[in-house]
Amino acid sequence: MLYTFSQAHYEPNELQQVLAQISENDAVVLWQNGVLQAVRSAQFFANVPNVFVLENDVNARNLHIEIPTISLKQLVELTVIHHPHIAL
Repeated sequence: MLYTFSQAHYEPNELQQVLAQISENDAVVLWQNGVLQAVRSAQFFANVPNVFVLENDVNARNLHIEIPTISLKQLVELTVIHHPHIAL
């Protein structure tokens, strides 16, 4: 599955519940305002496999993030590999 997070804020309990379901076969993308989660809630994503942030959104917000960045093209490739897609 592909999980995408687009919001700047999620309830911690909700975030933990969703992330606990993610396996090594899944991918997580933080995009739009969701890239702020990499700063605000970094501890939640530290042990989650295959977490990425969308490069354009990181650059637009002038963030410096340790999580690997991906391009729009790579995001499209992830949608082909990981389905269904769950948008949060």
